[in-house]
Amino acid sequence: MNRRESLKLLAGAALAGTAATALLPARRALAAAAPVRITLPSPGSAGSVWQPLVSKLGLAEDLGLNIEWIVADPGKMQTQLTAGALDVGVYGSVGLSTVVNKGSDIVLFGPALDNNTRWVVRGDSPYKSVKDLVGKTVASTAETSETYQQAKIAASLAGFDFADLKIVFGSPLANLALFERGDVEAILTLEPTATRLVARGARDLALVAEEWQKGTGLKGAPILVGLAASRPWIEANKETAAKVSKLFVRVNSAIRDNPKILVEVAREIGFKPDETEALALLPARARESYATTWGEEVFKVIDKQIEVAVQLGLLKQAPASKIYVQV
Repeated sequence: MNRRESLKLLAGAALAGTAATALLPARRALAAAAPVRITLPSPGSAGSVWQPLVSKLGLAEDLGLNIEWIVADPGKMQTQLTAGALDVGVYGSVGLSTVVNKGSDIVLFGPALDNNTRWVVRGDSPYKSVKDLVGKTVASTAETSETYQQAKIAASLAGFDFADLKIVFGSPLANLALFERGDVEAILTLEPTATRLVARGARDLALVAEEWQKGTGLKGAPILVGLAASRPWIEANKETAAKVSKLFVRVNSAIRDNPKILVEVAREIGFKPDETEALALLPARARESYATTWGEEVFKVIDKQIEVAVQLGLLKQAPASKIYVQV
């Protein structure tokens, strides 16, 4: 190695050292920041892309957030948020209103997922609309799930009564098995499960978001779940709460801007390498699931969801105060 080459190597090493040194304060600050404990959605759900994409895009570091993803039990989320075992969870308008009516102080403070629920039937079925399913057996997630409740709300606005269906409630995996065996005529399911079914020959019968739009005249898909936290936590951590909301706006916006990025984390959300057709369909179909706005238009939707839920008896009454805040 000659003298010129040696000088080049030394200069490169010096630059690399300078760059690394420049990053140290940010890394130290991040390490020193108290971790924000955020719910980790189950594999195969639309929200399961958040952890790998936030890491891949470096979004938490950009905002100075120290994120700790926590496997949370949806049935115990209220207790976990209230007790401080979890800082940020996700709730839908009906589910949150139910716990607020029981005295909870949890509120929504940012966007998470818009409603991506689909009515899926087999490809050779004769049904052309949801009303064709009268008297038929349909599989759905639990009666208390936001998926079921929001589907019922949207259907009622379209003049369809769930009392006309024979509904089987079960876990997503159990419902999938029932559908693929032919034990039910249709399934109410979310993305990306719906895409996987369509790739295997099933077809969409209807989208809950479209039924909602026709029934209300409101544009865009309605909220399915938003970011939720206890009011005391938000009041004590206003700056952090605002950053968390911004984090989800950024990760969801990245998906909206380039939905093919979902394919890059397909393995993390439960897809197998040989599911090529499903992966080809996923970006276009799942893109609209990711919410990017939080404000008056979203609040109108939440208020309407609660209003109809009361009319249907899903809620005994509307909460005494608004279940959402702007941070």
